[in-house]
Amino acid sequence: MSRAKTHTEGDPRGETAATRRWESATYWPLTVAALVFIVTQTIHVVGDVRGDWAILTRSIIALTWAMFIADYLVRLAMSKPRARWFRTHLFDLAVALLPVLRPVRLLGAFTRIASFTRTAASSLRSRMLIYGIGAALLLIWTASVTVLGFERDAPGATITGFGDAVWWAFCTVTTVGYGDYTPVTVPGRIVAVGLMMGGVVLVGLIVATFSSWVMERVTRDNPDQLAATRGDIHHLEAELRARGAAPDATPPA
Repeated sequence: MSRAKTHTEGDPRGETAATRRWESATYWPLTVAALVFIVTQTIHVVGDVRGDWAILTRSIIALTWAMFIADYLVRLAMSKPRARWFRTHLFDLAVALLPVLRPVRLLGAFTRIASFTRTAASSLRSRMLIYGIGAALLLIWTASVTVLGFERDAPGATITGFGDAVWWAFCTVTTVGYGDYTPVTVPGRIVAVGLMMGGVVLVGLIVATFSSWVMERVTRDNPDQLAATRGDIHHLEAELRARGAAPDATPPA
């Protein structure tokens, strides 16, 4: 058995050279498709388009949906073993099936821009902050558009305009919950539950990242208060071993 074959079969995520080449070739087209999807969905719902324009927007939304499903099926067919790839790519399946998750691809693209990654996105903390704030804004926007589409024409609905939907989404994602606007339809309430769960996670991520930045600023002028990382400890152990192995240059008295 060749080394390449052994490496492929032993990949912990079921990735193969073919799936990696496919992902590299389709990354930006699918990212553009995600952007087209969110723009088209916004126009379709907020603009309340009718007639031929509605057919056009629905066709574009359906096309982008088909692109993500086709991408998932192709990568699944190229993977080996497929069961392992399926288990380790459940989020990709969710993105393919749930349009509301499609804009998440834009976050990865944002940190890949060369002019940006040389500065703020160069550290893990900056990337976490980018993903946290970006995901929160995308979540608010997508949830606002989605819930407006479900609620606008429902009997007894309070969310009948895009401004109302955005206000409701901000209140929900930040766990404030004034209660002046609430979804009355079952799909709208399902969106609300997802927004609540996502809001708790994202707010916690942003707060934790900001707290880490504050601690770094506080301890910058006092190195003794900095916590040692595992890498620091390994480096110190290696240095001590090197010193212990070196011959003593001073002769005994």
